[in-house]
Amino acid sequence: MHLAIFDLDNTLLAGDSDHSWGQFLAGTGAVDGAAYAAQNQVFYEDYQRGTLDIDAFLRFSLAPLARFSVDELLAWRREFIETVITPLVTDKARALVEQHRARGDELLIITATNYFVTEPIAALFGIEHLLATRPEMKDGRYTGNYQGVPTFQAGKQTALAAWLATRGEQPERTWFYSDSRNDLPLLEAVDHPVAVDPDPVLRARAQAAGWPIISLRD
Repeated sequence: MHLAIFDLDNTLLAGDSDHSWGQFLAGTGAVDGAAYAAQNQVFYEDYQRGTLDIDAFLRFSLAPLARFSVDELLAWRREFIETVITPLVTDKARALVEQHRARGDELLIITATNYFVTEPIAALFGIEHLLATRPEMKDGRYTGNYQGVPTFQAGKQTALAAWLATRGEQPERTWFYSDSRNDLPLLEAVDHPVAVDPDPVLRARAQAAGWPIISLRD
């Protein structure tokens, strides 16, 4: 098996779905608009600096899921995907995915953004396999908590190892495409790390190591 792994936000997408979902909820009135949007921005800037407290962020970002029925959430999500996410899917990102698909590579997205938000985004790319932070559900409603290890920083390696174990095979070759310093643990572990529109820290590491640096922005 040859495995092509993709980060999602600011890699396959020309934007951040997690941050955008928070801003979308603020715009709908589902959350306290100004206050929620401001805190969402603070967490986003922490992520960009590589200082994000993932537990604090998940408590914040998953809390709205617990306040509404699944039907309400799905209706908002459909609107979010159509109006916010679809315009962030570039031709270059689609072409990269299709290049790996045409070669017969297994395709996998690993993202810290929660599964509720990212499941339909993976479907936009026709990618079946998605490893994402899992919101907890009980009695047909989200609880506001998460299950397992967040797929963030080294947690992406943990999730990948568990996924490969369930398949009972190890890849012969691996690619990982990412924009973020937060993904350096997994980038360092694969055969073919690729920096995509990278942040300054990842760009410097890629240049020092001779990793390819590409852009997927149209």
